[in-house]
Amino acid sequence: MSSTEPDIAILANLINKKRKILPDLDVLTFVTARGSEFIDDTRTYQQLWSNGQKVAHGLEAENMNLGDSFALIALNQPEFVDTMVGSSILGTIFVPIDPRTKGKKLSFMLNHAECKGAIVGDYAMENLLPVLDECPLIEWIWVIGKSAITKISRRNKNFGEILSRSVSEIEIRVSDPEAPMQMLYTSGTTGDPKAILSPHARFGFVGSLGPTLGLKEDDRPYTGLSLTHANAQLITLGTTLHMGLRGVFSRKFTKSKLWDITRLYGCTTFNLLGGMTTAIYSEPQKYNDRDNPVRFVLSAGMPANIWSEFASRFDCEVYEFYGAAEGGLTINPPDSGPVGSIGAPPDALIGRIVDENDNELPANEPGEIVFQNTDGTCPIISYYKNPTASSDKMNNGWLRMGDIGYRDENGWFYFMHRKGGGIRHNGDFVNPAFVEKELAEHPMVDDVFVYGVPSSNGVPGEKDVVAAIVSTDKATFQPADIFKTCVEKLESNFIPSYIQLVDEIPKTASEKPQERFLLEAFTVKDPCIYPRD
Repeated sequence: MSSTEPDIAILANLINKKRKILPDLDVLTFVTARGSEFIDDTRTYQQLWSNGQKVAHGLEAENMNLGDSFALIALNQPEFVDTMVGSSILGTIFVPIDPRTKGKKLSFMLNHAECKGAIVGDYAMENLLPVLDECPLIEWIWVIGKSAITKISRRNKNFGEILSRSVSEIEIRVSDPEAPMQMLYTSGTTGDPKAILSPHARFGFVGSLGPTLGLKEDDRPYTGLSLTHANAQLITLGTTLHMGLRGVFSRKFTKSKLWDITRLYGCTTFNLLGGMTTAIYSEPQKYNDRDNPVRFVLSAGMPANIWSEFASRFDCEVYEFYGAAEGGLTINPPDSGPVGSIGAPPDALIGRIVDENDNELPANEPGEIVFQNTDGTCPIISYYKNPTASSDKMNNGWLRMGDIGYRDENGWFYFMHRKGGGIRHNGDFVNPAFVEKELAEHPMVDDVFVYGVPSSNGVPGEKDVVAAIVSTDKATFQPADIFKTCVEKLESNFIPSYIQLVDEIPKTASEKPQERFLLEAFTVKDPCIYPRD
């Protein structure tokens, strides 16, 4: 690249370049399932550029400046990517938030990220409105879908109004690929979620990995994972935009519609998290399971016990990988490593398994998974307003994944579980504190402790969520009412899989709950264990 050529690691530069070469390519297709019918909407490179310009103008009119942040709370839909491009043009920082997020978790994210505004799908307004009074920094709201809201004190517009305007072209205001592009929130395994201040270069680097991840020029990738998470946004969207593919995105994941979508749109690959893979496999077998265009599944956590059967049943290969939004990567391309392995690092990275003193461990001995760049440097991680966590993540010159695994005698890595426990459920790390808070406020609950048990789906490292509850009145306890409250107040992956009714939460002298006693007492056949229907 010449010194004068714009760096395509910056999303706006990439779209500007591509729209001059392939202006009319339907690079993105967004699909909504309505019963047996599929409704789609597309974006070409030219549309992404034009709409991005309109979004940039709109943000500027809201007094958004270089480095200012705003929330993007939406499902997978064209406006999500329009916003990404517009933010990249103006140099603002977008904060993608899963639209299921609500309550204290949502208000924490909005305040912590210092969001000056929010772009929100109309379906997520019911979660945003109750916390607005707790978020004084938010000055404006754009609603995707229905009309703007009249009965709130914040400036508000309909997103369609933004896209209907004719605007002059704004020059791209970001030149440094290391400048922040977005804040990606972690799941908050312990304490409040952390916000990764992710640079443009990260999106550009992952987007350039398409060939490494097995993608070819004639592939059509698909995902139903949320664009608010790094997996779909960086791996599927990023590689699609960089390679000029024709990516397909479900508005939201529906396991029963997956194969219908791949057939209808000719999708040749799709990416999933391990728990979703198990859910797909558990669907009743159909006569046409093998009749699909999919070459391979890009999986993060395919259970070893169904790996071969999954590939055979659906006549596709499994491309296993491992990584995190912060960095780190291992890959296990089809016909490369052993079944069950998360793979080995690509040429750009060095991976190790180390003990608590950073001593490298021998083959087959469990320890923490860590990474370095091949030049011996550590990938730079910046958690917003949390220098201690940033430093800990890069402690002693290694990127700390916080996961326990091992490496076999041939150098293939295996994931085991989250370091120090934690609850990973359907690919998300569940913060028990959020669940405990909501349950503790229920009138039937006297005391509560949330923990995890090995998942019924068999995915390594996955757990089902258990809420151990001491009731105010055991005789009148209604588990259905508890589950109803959870559905109303918690995002889906935080909802307990089981309620365990107990006389007391076993605790130490210092009042710390003793999880092991609850684990020992847990059995699904116990009449005091109530599964979620």
